[in-house]
Amino acid sequence: MTVRSTAGPAIRVQGLEKAYGTKAVLRGVDFDVARGSIFALLGSNGAGKTTTIRILSTLLKADAGTAAVNGFDVATQPADVRESISLTGQFAAVDEILTGRENLVLVAKLRHVADPGAVADDLLDRFSLTEAAARRTATYSGGMRRRLDIAMSLIGDSPVIFLDEPTAGLDPEARIEVWQTVQELAGHGTTVLLTTQYLEEAEQLADRIAILHQGRIIVNGTLTELKQLLPPAEIEYVEKQPTLEDVFLAITKDRA
Repeated sequence: MTVRSTAGPAIRVQGLEKAYGTKAVLRGVDFDVARGSIFALLGSNGAGKTTTIRILSTLLKADAGTAAVNGFDVATQPADVRESISLTGQFAAVDEILTGRENLVLVAKLRHVADPGAVADDLLDRFSLTEAAARRTATYSGGMRRRLDIAMSLIGDSPVIFLDEPTAGLDPEARIEVWQTVQELAGHGTTVLLTTQYLEEAEQLADRIAILHQGRIIVNGTLTELKQLLPPAEIEYVEKQPTLEDVFLAITKDRA
């Protein structure tokens, strides 16, 4: 699959609105996402994150406003948008009857890429799944399934990938595995738009963070810019205690 290259931001959203009946979910959402960057859309449940992703991926029509992905309008050029993106939803979409490699080969064949087997093997290596390639995915851990799901979404070299709450329900180790995967995607030049309700996730991953609240973007900037919105921190000397996550990772690592 060959996707035409266009200039400008990878994603541009202006005045996006969406309502379900009398309930307004999006009330004029605006943001841009630079190419090759990680952009986090942060918000609580019901804030409108998934609705935004569904509109950008052409699965849902907006009531008002415009949105473009890779330079293509989602309303008037949906086929071009779909060629430009991959979407990973909140739940891993792997076939548990198939092995990890078989899942990848199947998707590669559906996308008509050359040499599906080689593509599958490359992705298995890239996502540290080679040793589990011949195992049925029903035996995979949550983190392994998520990594395989993201690997499947990369087949075809889509320039833009949407990750809708990619670490929801994962344990701390699996969450860190997915974080590393997302960082590697951006390192290879892929534009990543992820939604999350985890503050630490946005802090760890995103080049820019937008906070979506009650259907509106209430703040949008880098982590440094967002921190400057608060009063200057007071200097205090305190003993730093390890977090529960630090303890969990240290103990489990020693017993691997």
